[in-house]
Amino acid sequence: MWLSERNGWRQLFLVNSDGSCSQLTPPTYDVTEIAGVDEGGKFAYYIASPEDPLRRYLYRTTLNVSGGNDKRSIAPQERITPADMPGTHSYRFSRDGKYAIHVHSTFSMPETTDIVSLPDHQTLAVLADNKDLRDSLLKGSLPKPEFFRIPIEEGKVELDAYMIHPPSFDPERKYPVLFYVYGEPAMQVVRDMWGGRTSLWHTMLAQQGYVVVSVDNRGTPSPRGREWRKCIYRKIGINAPKDQAAAAQALLNSRPYLDGSRVAIWGWSGGGSMSLNAIFRYPDLYHSAMSVAPVPNQRVYDTIYQERYMGLPSDNVEGYREGSPITHAKKLKGNLLIVHGTGDDNCHYAGTETLINELIQHNKPFSMMAYPNRSHSISEGSNTTRHLFSTLTNFLNKNVPKDPVEAVVNRESKIQ
Repeated sequence: MWLSERNGWRQLFLVNSDGSCSQLTPPTYDVTEIAGVDEGGKFAYYIASPEDPLRRYLYRTTLNVSGGNDKRSIAPQERITPADMPGTHSYRFSRDGKYAIHVHSTFSMPETTDIVSLPDHQTLAVLADNKDLRDSLLKGSLPKPEFFRIPIEEGKVELDAYMIHPPSFDPERKYPVLFYVYGEPAMQVVRDMWGGRTSLWHTMLAQQGYVVVSVDNRGTPSPRGREWRKCIYRKIGINAPKDQAAAAQALLNSRPYLDGSRVAIWGWSGGGSMSLNAIFRYPDLYHSAMSVAPVPNQRVYDTIYQERYMGLPSDNVEGYREGSPITHAKKLKGNLLIVHGTGDDNCHYAGTETLINELIQHNKPFSMMAYPNRSHSISEGSNTTRHLFSTLTNFLNKNVPKDPVEAVVNRESKIQ
């Protein structure tokens, strides 16, 4: 079996012994992965979400095919995941394709793990139900996300997004807004799935009075077709910040309860780089940024990732230069916090040191928190995670106040 995007969508093909291919899934939606095979029953199982790229479900199709693509109709596709279980599902199949370890979650509810029989999807054993955590979340009456799409470029493009409102939301008030971003081809963040500590932190910020928003720009691995994903080839750090800024401006224009004078952005890894690009390239839109473990200069990131999406530095000199946040550091106007582990073996700390020197060169004030000998996850050592998120929270509270009066006072004090 073979996954190919040659028809514009990621489809499943059966490669025959004579070299011909039989198309197993229709050219109208993406297959995100092959889940398993029932060789005895002649079925292929796969993950997809034909109507909604924010969720993932299990489907199957028959392997009883003959002839090439243009000589047969596509067999009916059967959804196996029950219709009353929205959210995100993953499966780890047994060798015979009769059973699977099944994991299910939604944005608001943590994962449950069970063993199911196939294709009837009956639960045979529950491995983990996270009952205590689920009960605590239900008792807390935590705010639920709003999933929607943001039109940009005069409605020609729509970007997937979610928004978390404060529990006592009043549309007549003005709220500070925090954008959470990743935006690179390694991850899609606007998903109906459990987000762990990040989602819980965002929920806490909403309880404090912030509106939290996340947007997936073009180029993220959303199942929205080949063109959606590949349009950023050789343009990492160039097109995505433009989409993010357009979406932020569209939201500020369409939702008057969002305070355009209190706009912040944050992200980790690729999202840290995107946060830098946002506040450097659009200093009049984003007033504060928190960048965790970023890559300020694409020329010093690992080749298997950067060259896959950008080509060689020697044949895309302008792309590497323009897409690197360090190129635009001199435009900084707002509040910037950089957080990095000095032992990061993925996005190396040395890259952040070069950015620090660039900001010093242009006399740009900023805040910095270095975690000694921590890796890219900044998780090693006693109390590290709590300290990190407390640092982010305190920076946000100080520079993007929940009270609009306090925000005015802070701006006036800076001017003085």
